[in-house]
Amino acid sequence: MICFSLRPRMPFRLDATAWALRRRAMNAVDVWNGETYRRVLAVGDKPVLVAVTQNAMILDVTVAGKNLSPAVEQVVTVTLKRLLGIDVDLSEFYEFASRHARLDQLVERFRGLKPPRFASVFECLANGITCQQLSLTVGIIFLNRLSERCGLKFSPGMYAFPRPEDLAYLQPADLRPLGYSGNKARSMIGAAQAIVEGRLDLEELTQLDNKECFERLVAIPGVGRWTAEYVLLRGLGRTSIFPGDDVGARNNLERWLRLRRKLDYERVQQVLKKWKGYGGLIFLHLLLKSLEEAGCLDQGGP
Repeated sequence: MICFSLRPRMPFRLDATAWALRRRAMNAVDVWNGETYRRVLAVGDKPVLVAVTQNAMILDVTVAGKNLSPAVEQVVTVTLKRLLGIDVDLSEFYEFASRHARLDQLVERFRGLKPPRFASVFECLANGITCQQLSLTVGIIFLNRLSERCGLKFSPGMYAFPRPEDLAYLQPADLRPLGYSGNKARSMIGAAQAIVEGRLDLEELTQLDNKECFERLVAIPGVGRWTAEYVLLRGLGRTSIFPGDDVGARNNLERWLRLRRKLDYERVQQVLKKWKGYGGLIFLHLLLKSLEEAGCLDQGGP
């Protein structure tokens, strides 16, 4: 076992950030029990179980697995910084919010929530493809099945999210028993194949601006506007992006602003205009608000 500590940029709330990652209590990949965030990561070809707890301004990390090398700590550290937004500085956002009463009230309620990102852009893309035109609850059930079927196993019930190489050699029919339509299975497997064969590099998108990223993403078969914007926010950390086609997020926005008229994509952009540049952070805070209202933040999970 490896033990080490990380110091996040404060303020930081592990509970809020973990819930923004897991989104639903049945999420079997990102696990929170009320005190500890756990997740299996694939380091090379080996699964390791990472556990994180918060002690005031310090995050205590333990890594369990077989034949752990010194390089494991470095890989886990880089991944946790991405997953938990540990180094993200939100001071400008907090200063901006303090001048907008409604926004300030929302932000103060969850002060310390950092914008989490999936462990890889591919994982985010797979999440987006899976959840297209489904409720988030159903999408996460499918993602749990995908991880159990295709991810590296650490222990019963604990699996890493599949890597591109775990999916690239499957056939669409292999994913049908998990709930995937033929189109979704082909899209996800096709993206995995393109990555493995060197025809697609999703991580290089971090070097491009939002417009270029969007254009590259919608060129991937099976990826439309919603999935591309979802990847921009939750895979690449572009916190100015509010995925305007996200029905659940639109509903959250309508309730927060007490709007009588239903929002569409264009009206979302208009409504958020006065908070331009922070749409993604508002998206995440409203997600936490909806989870709190559902009673999730008061409970742990598996």
